[in-house]
Amino acid sequence: MDSGMIGKIEKAKRYATERHRFHFEAFTVNIDGDNNAHRVTFDNNKWICDCNFFHTRGVCTHTMALEEVLKGMFPVPAEA
Repeated sequence: MDSGMIGKIEKAKRYATERHRFHFEAFTVNIDGDNNAHRVTFDNNKWICDCNFFHTRGVCTHTMALEEVLKGMFPVPAEA
């Protein structure tokens, strides 16, 4: 492996530990739940999940799990 690539890999590893560098705007994740798969979207600082619980409460297991996985990497989402 050439020294240029080694430098890029080292820089990528450093960036990965510096979570303040990342600014999420929008993304979609499919989560395999115990009973069904669910599609969760983060857009415009808001969560959206296709599960019934989310539609009645504005929060659900799936959105909370993603908040935990991504803790410290993006601002707290606005209320749904």
